[in-house]
Amino acid sequence: MELPSVEDNEATIEKVKQICGQSIVDGQTLSQYLAMISTPDISHRKPILLLGELANPFQLSRMNIGVLPVVTVRIEDLCRTYTDSLDARMIQPGIHHITLARSQGWWELTHMALATIDQIKKMIDWLSNGRKGDWKPVKPSEGDIMLECDSNLQSPSPTSMQWDGKVETCTDNPPTPTGPKFSISEVIVPVHTRLGCYDNRGKMIRCNHVSQRDFHTNYFRRGSSMKWQDILQIK
Repeated sequence: MELPSVEDNEATIEKVKQICGQSIVDGQTLSQYLAMISTPDISHRKPILLLGELANPFQLSRMNIGVLPVVTVRIEDLCRTYTDSLDARMIQPGIHHITLARSQGWWELTHMALATIDQIKKMIDWLSNGRKGDWKPVKPSEGDIMLECDSNLQSPSPTSMQWDGKVETCTDNPPTPTGPKFSISEVIVPVHTRLGCYDNRGKMIRCNHVSQRDFHTNYFRRGSSMKWQDILQIK
């Protein structure tokens, strides 16, 4: 969605919903469009990060997810990283799904949807693939999130990451925000609770730096697993 111009540096989640509701879809506001097609209004939806395959329109269509407003957001001090597992339902040897982890100084773009409770349940059920408890919708209590109007925003390069043997830190300065910041603790994030994410000798494999094919060929099964409680604090 193309968002309207916003001057505020910070906003509540309700204000973010209002901003999204004012975006233009087929010559009318999103709120008007949702009312026209008789689907739940923005006020009855909750924000959820779409990580990995959840941001794939093909998969959302296969889930029969219905109308799902999606906006671009920037996350900071957080990164998308691969889970230490494979989903072989669609392709062999399988897809590595994406989860969220803390990452000092890092920033990147991802997608956020405004979804109904039923849509969120469908997405979590699809990720779990019949294995109850593998995936859990949580709300982070660390990191930042903001609406981002620059869809070409670049993440830090691999050379900007400094490793002291315990903690990996990005040394680059984040670009100036183009949209208001809001509370990450109000946003639902699906995380893999059985295996967490892949552990590359204590360092993260960031999706922005390593493609899925490269990860599977050159990293997967050559390390261990970080538990989700150790990589992300939740509300």
